[in-house]
Amino acid sequence: MSFTVAIDGPAASGKGTISRAVAAQFGLGHLDTGLLYRAVGARMLDGMDPVEAAETLNPEEIDEDALRTPDVAQAASKVAAIAQVRAALVDVQRAFARRAGGAVLDGRDIGTVICPEAEVKLFVTASAEVRAERRWKELAAKGHRVAYEEVLADVRERDARDAGRSDAPMKRAEDAVLLDTSTLSIEEAVARACAAVEAAGGDRRG
Repeated sequence: MSFTVAIDGPAASGKGTISRAVAAQFGLGHLDTGLLYRAVGARMLDGMDPVEAAETLNPEEIDEDALRTPDVAQAASKVAAIAQVRAALVDVQRAFARRAGGAVLDGRDIGTVICPEAEVKLFVTASAEVRAERRWKELAAKGHRVAYEEVLADVRERDARDAGRSDAPMKRAEDAVLLDTSTLSIEEAVARACAAVEAAGGDRRG
């Protein structure tokens, strides 16, 4: 029996951490769909046509660590606004969503476009300032020298692009549970997300 949890939200909202924790708690597969777009963005930065990059992408060959840079993040947001790129990656995401045993997918349009019939939908968010501080600390810990103000501007730019694109804009699905993590600890946010999954019968699937 398949069971799909769709988790959407802007950059650095905590959705990735929450998604991995929910997947581990309930024994579900996990796909960070943003990595697909980061991989396409990275290939574009290397000179490849973004549509070709998406059509030939092999999810099994994605190197997550190499894709966690500011330049790749911006490139990912840009290629995600290209309709042909999104179309090429839809089938990959939907196939994973209905895998045997269930799955958690996190991204920008999982609950609205990729898996509108998902059994559980969450929209994870936080203020731009809080998200920028999280991303700034994350980058600093990895040795990237960047000013907080620069990261904040980047977060706001990505938000505007993701929410304003004509194809599959980032928005909360009408039936998605809103989870604002601005003042929550990781443990509190994960607990609330798990409670939503339990309420939908995620602990009794199959």
